[in-house]
Amino acid sequence: MDTEKKEAKNKQRERDKSRTRKKTRKYGQARLKHSRMGIYSCVYAGISFALLLSCILIAFIMRGNTSGFIGGLGILSVVLAVAGIRAAVKGMREREKRYITCKAGIAANIVILLGLVLIFIGGIV
Repeated sequence: MDTEKKEAKNKQRERDKSRTRKKTRKYGQARLKHSRMGIYSCVYAGISFALLLSCILIAFIMRGNTSGFIGGLGILSVVLAVAGIRAAVKGMREREKRYITCKAGIAANIVILLGLVLIFIGGIV
């Protein structure tokens, strides 16, 4: 009697494990993964934003005496923002993926790029 209960519990556990292994959603569809290039785009946006913040912080601490160093980091930040936009657009072409990271990466990189352009125009004027 006791062994029958243990066997029934083991069978139930096996059924539960097989259900979780399948990872299916409603109507038998598989879960969608995030777009790989969209994730890269968000990472590029984060690095670009960190560089922008570090440029502002360094310029504030050094009281504006770091034009060459800050200019180089600013250009690197622009390059990363453009690479992030490009990666997000490539990520939108991936089949059967979640595109929320691509959309977030495009938005974040465009905002960073516009911010850098405004800083550049403000420096000229």
